Amino acid sequence: MDLPRGVRLGQRLPAFLAVVPLPFLDAAAVGASMAAAYLLRFRLMAYLAPLSTGFYLHLVAVAIPLWLFIFVLYRLYHPDYLWGGLQEYASIVHACTGGIVGLVIYSFLNRQIEQEISRGWLAFVWVFSIISVTGTRFLYRRLIYGLRQRGMFVRRALIVGANEEGQIVAAQLRGAATAGVMVAGFVDPVVPAGTQVEGLTVLGGPERLEHWVKQTGAEVLIVVPTALRREALLDLYRDWGTNRRVHLHLSSGLYELLTTGAQVHEVGFVPLIRLNRTRITGMDALMKAALDLVGASLGVVLLTPLFLLIALLIRLDSPGPVIHRRRVVGLHGRPFDAFKFRTMIADADAYLEAHPELKEEWERTGKIRDDPRITRIGRFLRRTSLDELPQLFNVLLGQMSLVGPRMITPGELEHFGRWQHNLLMVKPGMTGLWQVSGRAELSYEERVRLDMHYIRNYTIWLDLKVLLNTFWVVLQGRGAF
Repeated sequence: MDLPRGVRLGQRLPAFLAVVPLPFLDAAAVGASMAAAYLLRFRLMAYLAPLSTGFYLHLVAVAIPLWLFIFVLYRLYHPDYLWGGLQEYASIVHACTGGIVGLVIYSFLNRQIEQEISRGWLAFVWVFSIISVTGTRFLYRRLIYGLRQRGMFVRRALIVGANEEGQIVAAQLRGAATAGVMVAGFVDPVVPAGTQVEGLTVLGGPERLEHWVKQTGAEVLIVVPTALRREALLDLYRDWGTNRRVHLHLSSGLYELLTTGAQVHEVGFVPLIRLNRTRITGMDALMKAALDLVGASLGVVLLTPLFLLIALLIRLDSPGPVIHRRRVVGLHGRPFDAFKFRTMIADADAYLEAHPELKEEWERTGKIRDDPRITRIGRFLRRTSLDELPQLFNVLLGQMSLVGPRMITPGELEHFGRWQHNLLMVKPGMTGLWQVSGRAELSYEERVRLDMHYIRNYTIWLDLKVLLNTFWVVLQGRGAF
């Protein structure tokens, strides 16, 4: 069987090899942190107590292996707990704190040590080690992401089940190259061997799964329960659930629901899945809220003179209010008024009702090309997206986010079909993937796909990337009308 190019590259660079440099990088970061803390505390700041350089060199020699051991305990060298999300960085904070505690305990138990450790030095080591280890791993993660996109440091996977859910899982994994999972093909009890599904080949049935695993070098089995009978599912777990080389994962069977995120809890020793009410939770939610608050506050303060100028131009251009309130759907389906600078004539709704051809285009696409209702200053505001700046106040009110899915009216929800409940789990954004990927030139189907991609793959770094790209797209004036 001719495997995909990325799979062949991945065989030359197995995923676990990506972890090998980490202990050396961590040791260098911890050592550098202790040296920087020494210079700051004892050379750049006054220190009246007796100072022994040899004593602190001894502590460094003890601390580095101690730090690395604690990192092992926090699974900071386990491939399954790296390269994604904020949990790795949270574990670094806990591990560095444990390292400081370990140093204090060592100095207390070692009776040969007569000098006390400087508390200021310990505090600086704690701060510097967190910053240096986190920063080093952040940069190294970016390197790994780039190499994964070239097919290196990936794990081959087979998806057992080529039904609709299996196809969705495959599309998601293939669209997230940084996840490090290379789907080598499908195994399905019904679909004929050789069939192409989502650009992948159905290799055959589960009865020859061991053969397909050996032939493709698969390290991961992703089982889609909705594609198998219960007995077949239990047989798969019996044969592969304890295999030390191949990891067995179960797709949820509720992919549309679990897009919102979920947690597994045991009630009476029965594992139950609890769905999150919002998609972005925990530290992700805190960082996103901070970005919204700081970004919107700075925007309002810095752009106030521009707001006043635009308001004056609107009043001089055409009669009517300066601000247009658009009724849209927010988090959990709660409606609110999104603020925009008015870009249309005052009786725009009545004009639309009087022209059925324009109304039909609006209902079909959500936009009207060469809309005759738009005023002269309105065309400039739309082309530059300046009409959306008042939504900074919606962000400050907690109704919107700087980055998120495109805000829609209640009537537009039907275009999202079965995905509409996922859309309501995240605040709409002033900008988003739709804004930097074509804006008004996109079809409804493409907008839905981009919004779902954002919800499934959210990170604070994605928000920052979208914000930076938005400025470039707006300057080009591309896709707006």
